[in-house]
Amino acid sequence: MIRRRAVLHAPLALAAAPAVAQGTNSGNNPGNNPGNYPSRPVRVIVPFAAGGIVDVAARIVTEAMQPLLGRPLVIENQPGAGGTIGAATVARAAPDGHTLLINGTGHTVTRVLYPSFPHEPLRDFAPVGLIGRQPFVVAVHPATPATDVPTLLAWLRARGGEVNFGTTGIGAGSHLSGELLKARAGVAFTVVTYRGTPAAVTDLLAGRVDMMIDSQTLLAPLMRAGQVRGLAVTSKDRSAMLPDLPTLAEAGVEGYDASSWQALYAPAGTPAPVLARLSDALARALAEPGVRARFAEVGLEEFPDASPAAAAAFVRAEMDKWEPILRATGAQGQ
Repeated sequence: MIRRRAVLHAPLALAAAPAVAQGTNSGNNPGNNPGNYPSRPVRVIVPFAAGGIVDVAARIVTEAMQPLLGRPLVIENQPGAGGTIGAATVARAAPDGHTLLINGTGHTVTRVLYPSFPHEPLRDFAPVGLIGRQPFVVAVHPATPATDVPTLLAWLRARGGEVNFGTTGIGAGSHLSGELLKARAGVAFTVVTYRGTPAAVTDLLAGRVDMMIDSQTLLAPLMRAGQVRGLAVTSKDRSAMLPDLPTLAEAGVEGYDASSWQALYAPAGTPAPVLARLSDALARALAEPGVRARFAEVGLEEFPDASPAAAAAFVRAEMDKWEPILRATGAQGQ
């Protein structure tokens, strides 16, 4: 069952606007010359509000890429409609590498949630590379009887869907992780949606929702303060930030594996030399000790292979994983 606490989806007028014709710039325009790339500042669209983990990761990597590319990389937050407004901006942009997208898990479920959205995750976007990933934490209000994963599952089964589960929106990584828990563990709960993480966390702290699955960066300080109780992480392996928490798979939810992640994209049709320059700059940025230190501070972990080919394969695998889960909730066609 899904209960909406807030209006989730902005009108898709912008997202559904006709695509701008590509390749209309004159060949004399230096911005069209891959050898001169980049010839001006690069817009990097983050399709979510500032302060979330996608935005944080974007700011860390673009700051490091900027001196490598020799031009400013300017973050532009375009939140709304599950990330499709910002994604549409990039899909419609000239494929010259001067407008890029950094997106996360929600990018892989647009075909289900937004069947009228005219852009495909892989057809209309060229993956430049993977950025980072972060386990979610399964957390409950301290007043609940759940003290570990087995007692959580027993409590959920006994309540038969009466437990309230807070999330930042249908199709968000936190929501998908909850639906995966339902599917893998055979439990039920009521999904309560919010416009943003702060509002959801406020209600968790107040006991108006009983549980959440969300960012370890956000929840770890609340766990240390005793304001919420962390039970497990959602990733395949334990978290370096919270090594004492078991994974859900360790705790008995067989086959469970879910993480928040981010990737960099350019519009489809971007010249190969431009994509190669971007991919090289991203790889070099991710290898910098300062970037690795900042990732560790916010709980981001590196991918073993962040190349464009690995990114494309990973996005396809995520689509194959999450689309059936989301369809099973009846949430498609929003």
